[in-house]
Order: sequence, then structure tokens, then C-alpha cells
Amino acid sequence: MQNNSRKVLDTLVSRTKIYLTIIFFLLVFICIRSAYMILPSIGIFVLIVLYSYYTNNKRRSEISETLQDLTLTVDSAAKTSLINSPFPLVILEADGNIVWRSSKFTSEFANVDINTYIKDISIDIKQKIENTQKSDNSQDIEKQIEINQKIYRIVGKYMNAKKGKKGYRVILYFIDDTENVKLQKEYKDSKSCVGIIMVDNYEETMQRLESEERPQVIAEIDKYVYEWTDQTNGILIKTEKDRYIYFFEQRYLKSVKEDKFSILDKIKDIDMKEKVQFTLSIAISNEGSTDKEKYKSAQAAMDIVLGRGGDQGVIRENDIYKFFGGRAQEVEKRTKVKARIIAQALENLIKESKKVMIMGHTNPDMDCVGASLGIYRLAKTLERNAYIVMNNKASALEAFTKSIEKEEEYEDVIINKEVALENVDEETLLVIVDTHKLNYVESSELLEKVKEIVIIDHHRRSADFIENATLTFQEVYASSASELVAELLQYVEEKIELKTIEAESLYAGIMMDTKNFTFKTGVRTFEAAAYLRRCGVDIIRVKKWFQSDLKSFNKIAEIVGKAEIVNDNIAISVYEEKAKDVNVVCAKAADELLTISDITASFVMGQLGDKVCISGRSIGDINVQVILEKLGGGGHITLAGAQVEGMTIEETKQELINRINEYFSEIEN
Repeated sequence: MQNNSRKVLDTLVSRTKIYLTIIFFLLVFICIRSAYMILPSIGIFVLIVLYSYYTNNKRRSEISETLQDLTLTVDSAAKTSLINSPFPLVILEADGNIVWRSSKFTSEFANVDINTYIKDISIDIKQKIENTQKSDNSQDIEKQIEINQKIYRIVGKYMNAKKGKKGYRVILYFIDDTENVKLQKEYKDSKSCVGIIMVDNYEETMQRLESEERPQVIAEIDKYVYEWTDQTNGILIKTEKDRYIYFFEQRYLKSVKEDKFSILDKIKDIDMKEKVQFTLSIAISNEGSTDKEKYKSAQAAMDIVLGRGGDQGVIRENDIYKFFGGRAQEVEKRTKVKARIIAQALENLIKESKKVMIMGHTNPDMDCVGASLGIYRLAKTLERNAYIVMNNKASALEAFTKSIEKEEEYEDVIINKEVALENVDEETLLVIVDTHKLNYVESSELLEKVKEIVIIDHHRRSADFIENATLTFQEVYASSASELVAELLQYVEEKIELKTIEAESLYAGIMMDTKNFTFKTGVRTFEAAAYLRRCGVDIIRVKKWFQSDLKSFNKIAEIVGKAEIVNDNIAISVYEEKAKDVNVVCAKAADELLTISDITASFVMGQLGDKVCISGRSIGDINVQVILEKLGGGGHITLAGAQVEGMTIEETKQELINRINEYFSEIEN
């Protein structure tokens, strides 16, 4: 240890002599050029010599104390181990200067500019050490870095300087961890991923083909699927006529992401002379310690894909869902078996409960209210107390609110969430309509207080869905939640007699979400409307609920007039006023923009409190749901919305344009 101490001190003195020699010759040069500088130069040089002598002695004392501290705290065997450590070892000061290094450290990094790495290391651990000093608690230091194509795990501790002296010193060991990291990576890469591949609406699609065409189509689908899975050296097992199980190593997961599920487009391109279009749904997961757990995780991801309308791929990794595809229109299902089964199950759940709470999403719209009133009538028919949880009366419902206020029965039916929380108990059934998102319901606290939850929704499923639902009726083919409720009411065993206001609210919900039976309107939409019409709907009265006053119409016209066109056929506009009905005005303006020729999609945004709300609309060529989902929103291909926090309107607008460009780049690739 003394020899090492002497080497350090000799190095320090040698460097000082070099610096003094350089300064001496510089001063001599100055004196030759100017005789007046001789005396000042002598004085300056004397001061520098004295200062160097003082700082050298101080530095020598500190280094000696450091090495003495090490000497006093370890025995001779430990000192020998420290000096001859098999690992590169270094002692640093607070500013990153090297106080002492082992011979192994010197030889290991002889051809490397180690000072660059040392500087980075000292910066990274400085904050941690300062926090440690404040709390007077010692902490280990551990960090991994790559030096000269080798991976080192740096471990060590810091030690405070002597009392009365500022700063700290750090002892660091550089342990070559390259092989260990390679083994860990190989172990991780060799783990399995489990995927599920399904042909969407297999039975219904096959029925549209001639019997001689079916084997050819099946063979072609199998061919494309097997070719796609061969790219990852995976194992594909066809378990059913429309279902495959897919196993592959995790090392290929990155290439699957980069491929962006190209199989989806290949399947859609199968030439069936415009009779039908086949689509796939794919779910892949690497979550779980066993293949069984990964399969269950993939199955949960598949439920989300199917809930979003199919024609998509999803990868579930670290509790995060990454979606690919999803640009095809939802296909309306012809069978009503599921609606009948759900209706009977819902009827039984209501009968088993003593009380029914009905809740929609925040800022409820006509579809949400209509579906709520339909479920309310079902509960009352089954002789159960029912309440609708609704805090805010949106301005869009002003005309409807005036109509329902004339009905005495609903005076104590619509309650706020505070009252609902006071009256809920273990025997309360909670029915959620027109949403399935955990953070979008009127009261998330209510979800935690009930045991039985039913979800009735028509939106594409998001990753933050309510997981503990007892019964879920989520069909993305439906135009609205009101359409789904109208179907359920027709299949319960008890005969439901809707009041006129209830039938009209359900009809209005369908009208609103289909834009007067224009968008997302299928056969079953008109069947539901016909049922409601037979219940006594006054279409003129419903039409009046949607009328706008002249002031609102002028606002919409102004927004439309300020619209900008991006990507040739997408309109973006901003509503600059701050008002309570911002989301309603934005939605109406987005609808109005679609009436302009050559506009295939529209986005209108406005300031709603501390958030920026966005309404997106499309005629079907562009999936606005995929675009707004990237901003935290959701919805359907033709109708979607989002609320963005922490950004200004201009920043949100630029981010929206970026997401639109990203959407088109994904399509092109």
C-alpha cells in the first residue's frame, strides 16, 4: 500500500513540475517581448510556485489520509486482495477525478479512453449519493455499462471524507458481465410466445360461398397462415376450422412487430369476385411463466380484438397492448341467438338483485340516456327498484330534459353519484351502458362497491376495459347501445311495455349515433327502430330534440369555414370559444364537415376545461378510431373521440397531424 501511495504522490509532483516549467517559459517569452513585464512576471511566478507548493502539500495530505483510512480499516490479507483484485478497481472523488486505480484496471482499459466513461458514471451516481448523504444512509452503487464491446457491472460503495472536509469518494469494481448478459438474453429469447389466430365470422362468411368454392378458400387461408408463421420458425396447430394456435420463440417477437401483421392484408386480398372478404383476428402474448398462462393471456387479448371488430392483430407484453390493423368495417352478425341468451341472463341477474343501478359515461349523450331508460323499464317490469346515475345534464340533452321533467315517475329516478354511493349495497346490480372503459364511467367508486356488474356497449374494446363484469354484451357491429337494449327488451320472458318517453329516447339514441340512419346502419338497426316505432314513438317530437338554435348553427358554420385540409381529404378545425357545450359543438361541426365533397374524414377540437376534446368523423375510408386511440381516445371506424390532457390546442393539433401521417405510413407499409 505504501508503494502505491508513493507512486500516486510521485505522479502528482511530476505533473506539477511540468506545469511550472511551461509557465516559466511563457513568462520568459513575455519578458523578452516587453522589459516592463520582468518584475510582474517574477512576482507572478513566485506566487504560482507558493500556491503549487501549498496545494500539493494539501493534496498529498488528503491522498495519504485516504490510503491510511484504507490501511486502518483492512488487515494485511484484505489489503493484498484490494491491490491485487481480479476485478478492475478504481477510487473516485466527487468530481470524477481518479484518486487511485488498481493494476488490473490499468491493464484492462489500456486502449480505452476511460475518462469519458468515468465522467458519465460519476454524473449518474452523483444524485443518488447526494440523497444518501442527506439521509445519512449508506447505499450500494450498481450500474451496467458497455465498454469496448464488453458489458461491465459496476458495483461499489461511497465513503464520506473526513470531518470538516467536503465531498465523498467512491470505490468501484468493474465486473465483466458479458457472458452472463448473453446467457440471460439467450434464456429470454428462447422463451415461448403463444398466439391465437381466428378467421372472423367464419360460418356466416362461408355460407355466402358456393359449396365448390369453400375448400379452395380454406386451402388458400391455410397456405397464407402457414407461410406467415414459418417466418418465425413457429409451430402452428389448427385446432378448429376457424382457429389456430401458434407457438414461437420470443427472439422473433421484434420481427413480428416490424412485419405489422402483413398476413391481415394478404387474407383480405383473397379474390372472391367481391362476394365476401375474409379477415383474421390475431392475439399474441408472452406474459406468464408457463405456456398455459400465456395461452390464457392471449385468449384475453383475443377477446379485446374481437370486441374491437376483428381484422386486427394485438401483442400483449408487460401488461401493454399494441394493436395493428383494424381498418375494415365491422361485419353485422345475422344470428340473434346471443341477444336472446344475454336477455335471459340479464333478466335472471335482475331478479336475483334487490336494487338496480344504471350508469353510463361522463357527459352523457342521447344514446347513453336512451339505453339507461330502457334498462330502467326492464328492472321496473321485474318489480325491482331502479335508479339512473347521472351527474351532469349536458346541454345537448336540454330539449330532452324538459320533456322528461314533465314525467313525475322519473323525479327521483335520476340521481347523482353521491346519492348512489349512499344507497348501494351487496345486493345491488350495476348495469353500465354505452361504455366499457374503467376511467370513463360516471362514478368509478361505484364499481368497487358492487359485486355484480353488467356491461352493454357497442364501442370497440379498449385496453382499459372493466375486467370484473359478470355479464358483457359488447357488439361492435351495433349502431348504438340503444339498439342493443331495444333487442334485449324483445327477448326477455316478461312482456315489456315501454312508456312513450322511453321508446322515444331509445329511438333518439339510435338516430344520434347513426346520424339519422346514415352511418353504421344495418338490418338489425332498422328492426330495432321498427320495434320502437310500434311502441309509440313520435318521430317529429324526437326530431325537435336535435334542433339547433341560430346561435349554435352560426358557431358550427364558423368552425366549418376555418377548416384546414391535410392529406388531401382530411379536414381539421378548431373551436376557439370556451363554453360548456364545447364537445357537442365540436361533434356537430365534425358531422357537418363530412357533408362537403371530397372530405372523407374530419376532426374538430376545442378546450373543455383543462382538457382538449377532439371529435373525429369518417365516411368509412379512414379509421378515425385507430387515429384517436393513439391520443388516448376510442370509438368506431366512422365515429370516435378523445380528450387530451397537458397540451394546448395548437400542440394537440400538431400531435393529431402527426398521428394522421403515422396512420397513412402504416397503411403504405
